[in-house]
Amino acid sequence: MIEFGSRARKLPAPPAVVWESLVDRSWLALLADETEPTVIAAEKPARVVWSSLWADRATDEIHFDLTPAADGGTLARFTLLTPGEAPDESKTGHLRRRLNQLLFADLRYSYGQ
Repeated sequence: MIEFGSRARKLPAPPAVVWESLVDRSWLALLADETEPTVIAAEKPARVVWSSLWADRATDEIHFDLTPAADGGTLARFTLLTPGEAPDESKTGHLRRRLNQLLFADLRYSYGQ
């Protein structure tokens, strides 16, 4: 697998709560060109792997690593991986921005922040 994007930021909820949110996905508001991801793997409370959100990148995977933060929250990292060719810089930027929005805005807001 080739890594073509990654970002880590803090979320206010503890790892077990973030893990449940990533597995449940009820907070996930998808755009018209996105599809509901399947949970490929999940190891509570530290790791979740989703299938791709994008039909044109169907073999990609999104890996989430969750680490406890000192303040009781979670350091959440997403990593985009592909078994094929990495997308060009423009597409990579779009995918990273979209995951950044989903995780570090939408999911954060679902916790009331």
